[in-house]
Amino acid sequence: MRVFLAGGTGFIGRALVRALLEREHRCLVLSRRPERPWNSDAVEMLRGDPTRPGPWQTALAGCDAVVNLAGTPIVDPPHRWTDARKEAIRTSRLESTRCIADALRHAARAPTVFVNGSAVGYYGSRGDRQLDETAPPGNDFLAKLCVEWEEAAREVADVTRVTLVRSGVVLGPDGGALHYMLTPFRLGVGGPWGPGTQWWSWIHRTDLVGLMLLALERPLPGAVNAVSPNPVTVNEFARTLGAALGRPAFARVPDFALRLTLGEAAETLLASQRVIPRRALDVGYEFRFPDLRGALEEVVR
Repeated sequence: MRVFLAGGTGFIGRALVRALLEREHRCLVLSRRPERPWNSDAVEMLRGDPTRPGPWQTALAGCDAVVNLAGTPIVDPPHRWTDARKEAIRTSRLESTRCIADALRHAARAPTVFVNGSAVGYYGSRGDRQLDETAPPGNDFLAKLCVEWEEAAREVADVTRVTLVRSGVVLGPDGGALHYMLTPFRLGVGGPWGPGTQWWSWIHRTDLVGLMLLALERPLPGAVNAVSPNPVTVNEFARTLGAALGRPAFARVPDFALRLTLGEAAETLLASQRVIPRRALDVGYEFRFPDLRGALEEVVR
């Protein structure tokens, strides 16, 4: 299988390409800066901007599958959401998806599957309620963005199979959510934030990649929650990370301090999303890292 990837050089994309190569697939990776993190002749780098039409759209049409992971980081590094930043977060996702959808629509032979990124931010903050893929969307900035993002991908559901991967907090050893947490926790000054009772739905990067491979190789149209079957509260997350590092984890950051520092962006850390991967479980996906302690120990070792 020849797979086209937008956003393939990022934290998730690099791992997905490695997994595709292990399965002896070939990859065509679109990047504004075509670095080459992989030493393999099975990876072809293509210079281009996924948010703008270009020759890359013709190259996409010659592939068997498409994965879109493109998008400006939401809170990496943590920063306030200015109007300009929010627009960059929004347009980077919507325009890349629309350009890919346009290429799929006009392809003489459309790729058989389109896997598009999304996020559990789709659900908004919902307290203790368990949320599977049938739960309705929230009403905040990220929820509205996810709805638009998914709608842009669904536009081509009549020409190819479309899977929408709603990922939770992604844990991995070389980036992602833990990148900015590890230093304070290793110094013994880490701890929970906000009330600590809010739910965090997380996933190890290995399992996120596993679910994307599943979506590429098996019919799994529609939304798929890419989260561990065992979400935790922020209090439990902080305790478990401290234990994995052998450090205390008692230095709580109050919610007012987060809002003072990050403004509206703080809501991404304070939202409560107890998301369940119902569809993944129903099709028999076996999580490599179902429990937080094992996932964190593998990441920080």
